[in-house]
Amino acid sequence: MARRKNKRPLNPAAIQALNSFKMEIAGELGIVQKGSDGRSFEEILDKHKEEIASELGLSQRIHDQGWQSLPSKDCGSVGGRMGGKIGGQMVKKLITLAEEDMKNQGS
Repeated sequence: MARRKNKRPLNPAAIQALNSFKMEIAGELGIVQKGSDGRSFEEILDKHKEEIASELGLSQRIHDQGWQSLPSKDCGSVGGRMGGKIGGQMVKKLITLAEEDMKNQGS
């Protein structure tokens, strides 16, 4: 499969809907509070990223040397714990919606 060199989204109109869906799932998981305090999605995820880094014992190193000093293994550990929960729940919910839609079309 060819990699896309351009980081521009294929469907820019879908970005807002996707971010809303991510926020909904993050709220269900307790990662963000429903009706958040006006912070952007990126700000909320940055705070969550810092909390996970702290749990993994990476906070001091990040504070002293910055994120760029972390090896990819450590960054992957943070990202995996963040995205894994949210992405996994998004997939489950989308599968459930697709199954319901298929049942309704068969009726």
